[in-house]
Amino acid sequence: MGGAMKIEVKNWDNQVTGKMELPDAVFAREVNQHLVWEVVRAYLASRRRGTHKTKERSEVKGTGSKPWKQKSTGRARAGSRQSPLWRSGGTVHGPRPRSYAQKVNKKARRAALSGVLSQRLAEGRLVVLNTMELDAPKTKEFLDRLDRLGVKGEKVLLVDGLENLNLHLASRNRPELKMIDAGSLNAYEVLNHRWIVASEPALRSLAEVLS
Repeated sequence: MGGAMKIEVKNWDNQVTGKMELPDAVFAREVNQHLVWEVVRAYLASRRRGTHKTKERSEVKGTGSKPWKQKSTGRARAGSRQSPLWRSGGTVHGPRPRSYAQKVNKKARRAALSGVLSQRLAEGRLVVLNTMELDAPKTKEFLDRLDRLGVKGEKVLLVDGLENLNLHLASRNRPELKMIDAGSLNAYEVLNHRWIVASEPALRSLAEVLS
């Protein structure tokens, strides 16, 4: 049976309200740098829209008639005004719509996420709250609460259920803050934020999935 470590659970006033056990298999894992690189690269590639497109010679505007006769003009042979050699002609081997998605198996994604979460925990940059519910969607009041936690002014990833609407509304207009559901958490978002502030239920759910 795997071991477990304990982390303090706090409230919005930065007061300790209890402790929570975190499995070592998830939160005491070494970071595999190459694996994290592969997972992050695949994640960023999947975010590309891939809608780029240039027109080929069959798609550009223009007549299909031969510009001039083949011989006796003194000019080079030409069969189409859509030729890539001509101004406003088609593009040769231009970009076409495509998917940039890369396949990464589920086990690798989970291992990479466990590694970067373990790193944030070891750095003391993982804060667990008993609840992340807010009385009202007030950004100023929410920033004051982050200040009490000691994370104001840093890039903070907020991990809680999507049903927490007040938290979403209070944080959405701040570029350094991002709210994400525990089920959507990934290695890139963890690495892209200096602090992780998570609710106890969300972190418990995440630990069960990654165990």
